[in-house]
Amino acid sequence: MSTIQSIAENYQSFNPRAYLQNNYVPPRADFSNKDSVVPWKLQCLADACAKGEIGGQTLVDIGSGPTVYQLLSAFELFKEVVLTDYLEVNRKELKKWLQDEPGSFDWSAYVNHVCSIEGKGESWQEKQTRLRERVTRVVPVDIHQARPLGDAFAPGSVDGLVSSFCLEACSPNYEAFEKALQNVTGLLKPGGHLLMIGALEESYYLAGEARLTVVCLTEEMVRKALRHVGYKIRDFRTYSMPPSMRIGVDDVKGIFFTWAQKQGHN
Repeated sequence: MSTIQSIAENYQSFNPRAYLQNNYVPPRADFSNKDSVVPWKLQCLADACAKGEIGGQTLVDIGSGPTVYQLLSAFELFKEVVLTDYLEVNRKELKKWLQDEPGSFDWSAYVNHVCSIEGKGESWQEKQTRLRERVTRVVPVDIHQARPLGDAFAPGSVDGLVSSFCLEACSPNYEAFEKALQNVTGLLKPGGHLLMIGALEESYYLAGEARLTVVCLTEEMVRKALRHVGYKIRDFRTYSMPPSMRIGVDDVKGIFFTWAQKQGHN
């Protein structure tokens, strides 16, 4: 049986470049294919952010990994963005991109696609520059701690959270997944918003030499966890992974997207 500690040890062999290659180039990131999973994720995020309800001072991305696509709509609504990851290799990969260093992953097709679906008529270069400027820090996170960011943020001080493929991929079982969700939710102000993307019915994924275990979740399990830790679900969508997207790097059956709002009053 996996434990939190064994999962943490397993992640030490996580290869960010292999992970990016497996998930963030075609066929999974094919912007010409309406059934491709990446455009679906970007559309979900853009739709929630277009409602005019999300925003504030600080947006924290929980478990960014080596990716920034999950922020391309939400970052516009906040004055500062904080990226977080448990692994130093991922934090290094993020910093490389933020500083536009040679060899950093090219997210331009993503930025361009989000510009087109948002329809504001701006160039992707402008949006990309703005995102780089908006990110103030890249810090360590441990979702299994009551204060996942340590002393970096007081409980209840953050206006928005984003998290993609983190909680279920770093927890040994459903109880640990729900507890991790509770821990990160502690960062949010009452009334604050969570945008979360995750895997449905997945037991493992590959990232180079690393084979990482995943809590096998159903839509009902995710909804239950959100309700338990005090969210009102504002939107919930699911995507079934078509055969063309099943490329042997995981056994994921589907993806969920949720926009949820923390209940309670300031």
